[in-house]
Amino acid sequence: MISSKEKILDSSVQYIKSVGPKRAESFYKIGIKTIRDLLFYFPSRHLDRTTVINAASAYGYVINGYQGEVTIIGTVEDVERIRLRKELLKVHFRDATGFFECVWFQGVKYFEKVFNTGDIFAISSKPEINYNKLQFIHPDFDRITEEESQNFINTGKIIPFYRIPKELKARNIGDLSLRRIISYAVENYVDHLDETLPPDIIKDENLIDIISAVRNYHFPESKELFERAKKRFKFEEMFYIETLVALRKHNYGTKLSGNALTIKTKLISDMLKTLPFELTKAQLKVLSEIKKDMMSDKPMNRLLQGDVGSGKTIVSLIAMLIAVDNGFQAAIMAPTEILADQHAKNISVMMNKLFEIHNDKKIKVSLLLGGQKKSVRDKNLEAIELQEADIIVGTHALFEEKVKFNNLGLVVIDEQHRFGVRQRSQLQSKGKTPDVLVMSATPIPRTLSMTIYGDLDISVIDEMPKNRKPIKTVLRGENKLPEIYKFIIDKRKEGYQSFLVYPLVEESEKLELKAATTLFEELSNSHLRELKLGLIHGRMSWQDKEEVMRRFLKKEFDALVSTTVIEVGIDIPDANIILINDAQRFGLSQLHQLRGRVGRSNKQAYCILVAKDSVVSRTNQRELELEYLSPVQIEKYKSTVRLQTMAKYTDGFKIAEIDLKLRGPGDIFGTLQSGFPELKYADIINDTQIIIDAKQKAFSIVEKDPSFKFPENQIIKQNLLNRYSESLKYATIA
Repeated sequence: MISSKEKILDSSVQYIKSVGPKRAESFYKIGIKTIRDLLFYFPSRHLDRTTVINAASAYGYVINGYQGEVTIIGTVEDVERIRLRKELLKVHFRDATGFFECVWFQGVKYFEKVFNTGDIFAISSKPEINYNKLQFIHPDFDRITEEESQNFINTGKIIPFYRIPKELKARNIGDLSLRRIISYAVENYVDHLDETLPPDIIKDENLIDIISAVRNYHFPESKELFERAKKRFKFEEMFYIETLVALRKHNYGTKLSGNALTIKTKLISDMLKTLPFELTKAQLKVLSEIKKDMMSDKPMNRLLQGDVGSGKTIVSLIAMLIAVDNGFQAAIMAPTEILADQHAKNISVMMNKLFEIHNDKKIKVSLLLGGQKKSVRDKNLEAIELQEADIIVGTHALFEEKVKFNNLGLVVIDEQHRFGVRQRSQLQSKGKTPDVLVMSATPIPRTLSMTIYGDLDISVIDEMPKNRKPIKTVLRGENKLPEIYKFIIDKRKEGYQSFLVYPLVEESEKLELKAATTLFEELSNSHLRELKLGLIHGRMSWQDKEEVMRRFLKKEFDALVSTTVIEVGIDIPDANIILINDAQRFGLSQLHQLRGRVGRSNKQAYCILVAKDSVVSRTNQRELELEYLSPVQIEKYKSTVRLQTMAKYTDGFKIAEIDLKLRGPGDIFGTLQSGFPELKYADIINDTQIIIDAKQKAFSIVEKDPSFKFPENQIIKQNLLNRYSESLKYATIA
């Protein structure tokens, strides 16, 4: 039950002083509808007096070689717009000890309106001395009142700064007025909040109570209390997310019965005889873990991780054959139609070879795609329902209600990062608690797998096939393209085929990026005219894509001009050169996936990253280490770090860790786990210990009291129902 005090917090934000009905409409547009919403609209940053110095001190810092950022509070003296070769803006400030300047080379018109004579600003940036003047180039800044500036300097007050969306600005709500509105809400309503964590957890984890946490997140009494407030909300957020994960794991493992399978015939051993290679130790270890799960009467719920080309697909096929050997159907879902089609063809070829040795039963493969002809689709649907199909390959089409499996025993989901909890559960519901194996060729850092896939058992193939040579990756400027084309032509004589990847299908006026269609025409008539070129891109139908890939595999093309449609799963053994144009525009995991399209034979493979000459020059100047870069610098040098990482590492797990740091947890978390709440407070990268503590506490409680019947756990149950009702659905999916 929500207390009467708490009900007041669900009143409209319009009743807050200085808001009213008109301003409330603007708050509604940004998701702040109630007083509670306003209390939890936390600052994006704070300005701390301990970091503030005066102009004279800053001048001395620079003279003595100081390289860091400082904060100075100053009053605007004059705004000067200067027209040289390029327009710039100078804003002249003063404080009690002297003068300083802020300079902008971009956004001159905008910044000219921001700074008015007499206004007081806190300026934060790295100081420089130019022409004997103290300067800040494109600094961060925050307008503050005279009263705030005095509090700042005299009392050490920490001032919050909030994100001000355009909807609030339209109602003349800026930094000062929003601070006053929130200050009123905190002073008058924060005491109405009910606690959302049990007392034992607060005590065990040394957390502060919710009222103190909200107060000190907005208006910290000290730096220590501000840090404790942040920790409180990080822990609480992760605790409830881990509780949802723990509930999923518990419900899957205890409330559902699986199909205890056995090795009935020589089907698996005969299958291994048909392979032209031996399985690696890592593959055998993972197979042992999967087999143990499938033989248990508890349903398997396992994540199989392995780098690009490590051999996950053959492992999953053997698992599917165990299900088929026990009279069940097995389904494998791929993220794209072209990959599903390739899986179906490859598996069919292997099943034909298997039938030559193991002729007791021919294993039938069926393909189900959204773009199939109705007659083909209806025939396949009938084969699935009558269990004439043993292994069913498809895309999202497998989710549809029309698809009726007869006896589904195993679900394999390829490229798990493309599917969230919601999609995973839809396919699971197609059978009587089938075993589930989800696969990811995008290695997942430990904290992320612990958080997002905590309900899954995890297997890792951490070994590449013995005959594989590490792919040589190089970075080249566009001025080297003629030499690269010559290299591609020369290598063709050794049987090499090549991928030439471009970011766009057609030319874009807004983006100066190479386009596949345009470059296909150009290269066909110039540098690569002596080669047979093919073209593939995302706007083609899957049938057309499949036909192009079939011809490429049969060596009817020497090189394939492509967009990122080839990113996932395409397997052409003789394609051992990949040229990625405008490489600086691709994400790190995407570059790693693209590189994985080559190096699938015993030949030396090459990945050539091509970027603008200026980008390559900047990238080669110095090696950047992420741990020494500030968030602002990381944002500025993202493309440089990506290119350096690709040239330096081939290990997918190392690349995934760097990618996580570059992209931030919110982006990745939302993509991987649709159906669970996005992170607001916790940082997957830097809050590892908090995540571990929250997970241990959540799993321990769910193990002892999964229904939250104990008195001390009632608060958890109530908060799950009140705040996580949507996510709770996905915690009980089976």
